Amino acid sequence: MTGLLVHEWIESSGGAENVLEAMARTFPDADVQCLWNDAPQRFAERTVRETWLARTPLRRHKALALPFALGAWRGLEAGGDYEWMLVSSHLFAHHATLKRQDVPKYVYAHTPARYIWNPELDERGSSAAVRSVSPFFRRIDRRRAQEATAIAANSEFVRQRIRDAWDRDAEVIHPPVAVERILSHPDWRTQVTDDSERRLLDALSRPFILGASRFVPYKRLDLVIAAAEQAGMPAVIAGRGPEESRLRALAERATVPVEIVVSPSDAMLYALLQQAQVFVFPPVEDFGIVPVEAQAAGTPVVTGPVGGQVETFRAGVSGVSADSASAADLARGIRRALDLDAFDPRTATAAFSENAFRQRIEQFVA
Repeated sequence: MTGLLVHEWIESSGGAENVLEAMARTFPDADVQCLWNDAPQRFAERTVRETWLARTPLRRHKALALPFALGAWRGLEAGGDYEWMLVSSHLFAHHATLKRQDVPKYVYAHTPARYIWNPELDERGSSAAVRSVSPFFRRIDRRRAQEATAIAANSEFVRQRIRDAWDRDAEVIHPPVAVERILSHPDWRTQVTDDSERRLLDALSRPFILGASRFVPYKRLDLVIAAAEQAGMPAVIAGRGPEESRLRALAERATVPVEIVVSPSDAMLYALLQQAQVFVFPPVEDFGIVPVEAQAAGTPVVTGPVGGQVETFRAGVSGVSADSASAADLARGIRRALDLDAFDPRTATAAFSENAFRQRIEQFVA
């Protein structure tokens, strides 16, 4: 069956883009539609269409583009006679319709738009301007969510959010994680080819705890540093983003050694995951890919008690759910995680492989 894959916008990296790539491998004949494409190399062998927003400066300003996306998704010019649409949505992509074609629309929801439905979890929705228009956006969003033939959620946590926001039920299909790739090398240190990364890896204070994500406020990497101090263990913080300067300042003031690793290569990140004693993940997340990657590397995880990330590990076996996401409770979680027995990484992560995702998403559309 010829289909159309729909995605918000395409970037060079990101969990949602990885889901789109897995969808594309599942449906090799499908075309792709997005608001704009900032990573044309990712789907170079495939037809990718952009909306009119791609020809405007708004493509560089997502927050400003948000109200215009409502209209941009409606009545898309079809490049073929499609039999279905599969929509990867974390904002308004599920609003998409085709001009002169009425086809089944299957929605894979990473989350209903946090801006308007859960501003307490996304600072971008906390401004007075966004709060003032959110009731209008919520009404349209709920109404257009009823158009979907079926909806899949990336976690039970998001499934409940979909019920609350859209008054729809959803099937849970966990997103694909590169577990097979991580499991393919028992020691990722041997795959680190950059000399500066090798030197940094060799010089780290051990044993250490690890925090890894984008350097943005809601990921709460500051709590990883604070929890490491309370647990009396060195910490490594890996990622990149606008919070780098703040995190470096916290690292300099910390009472334990804290290393900031900016933009690690995949091999470096996987080596850090393998070398860490515990991986700490404080945020309330829709799913949480990196905790699964940590388990594939054989490292137990510690998370807060709320969010999709608590569905990614077996408590008391490959991870610990702390009583809260405070530094004190995370530190207690670290101590409990250090006492866990070794677990089998393949068994712990089998449900999150790309093969598992591709089987489920194919059945979902079929």
